[in-house]
Amino acid sequence: MRAIRRAGLATMAGAALAGMTADAGEEHGSGPYPALFEERADLPDHVVYRPADLRKVRRGALPIYVFGNGACSADGTSSRNHLLEIASHGYLVIASGTIPKPTAPKAPAPAARMAAPTETKALTDAIDWAQRENGRADSPFAGRIATDRIAVSGFSCGGLQALSAAQDPRVTTAVVMNSGFFPEGANPIAGVVSDKKLLKSLHGSVLYVLGGTTDIAYGNGTDDYRRIDHIPAALVNVPVGHGGTYMQPHGGVAATVVTRWLDWKLKGDGKAAGYFTGPACGFCKDDRLTIESKLGG
Repeated sequence: MRAIRRAGLATMAGAALAGMTADAGEEHGSGPYPALFEERADLPDHVVYRPADLRKVRRGALPIYVFGNGACSADGTSSRNHLLEIASHGYLVIASGTIPKPTAPKAPAPAARMAAPTETKALTDAIDWAQRENGRADSPFAGRIATDRIAVSGFSCGGLQALSAAQDPRVTTAVVMNSGFFPEGANPIAGVVSDKKLLKSLHGSVLYVLGGTTDIAYGNGTDDYRRIDHIPAALVNVPVGHGGTYMQPHGGVAATVVTRWLDWKLKGDGKAAGYFTGPACGFCKDDRLTIESKLGG
């Protein structure tokens, strides 16, 4: 297994943020519900991605997808094309952080041990808020959220946050992107748990999306996947390195993979399941990626 060394932390953080400043333009996702993102006064330190016209969303139709950013950043728009794409397919998406005000970008400061800018708790706080909003009579989301269908996800450092938040019994599935637990004693990020023992207490199902062998998280994520033998799991590699496809138009192929997984695991879509399993296995024939699975069928 290839471990990520402490000396590589600044590289990991920088890679997580690199390429994330491109103008999203008129990006609204390619799904049937053109999406937007917004800050909400009743959910500080988060950015909400949702179908723009909630009147078109039927009752109980929006599963929840909460997301930790690359480098555990407080920029809740750093993976916005990915998140808008998922929201446009009928999901309530909530990212940690805020919408940054225009400022000159700052490079991550090199450090022997970096402190995460956001807390893992932000992911479960987002779930709490969504469940409250669904029951609040004057909320625009009232009755529209599928509060029992929940995915936790995250990119790089945010993926570590997602693995911890996935211990919450409310979570249906976890999506770990360009990430994986560090080996024992090798975690360089203060305030973020990295404990391989937690893999045994994951429940529901889990999808890992990595960037191929040049992804700095490849060794950690692959080792996680190898250790998981008690729940359905899949590992997809999109060979683009650690930066992923988050800010490509519509979030690139990784967003397609994640959306299909969510459609299967949170909406029970049999056609979406066929991308991962069965004799046809759509992603098995996709030359943009490779896939391994332990899905029991």
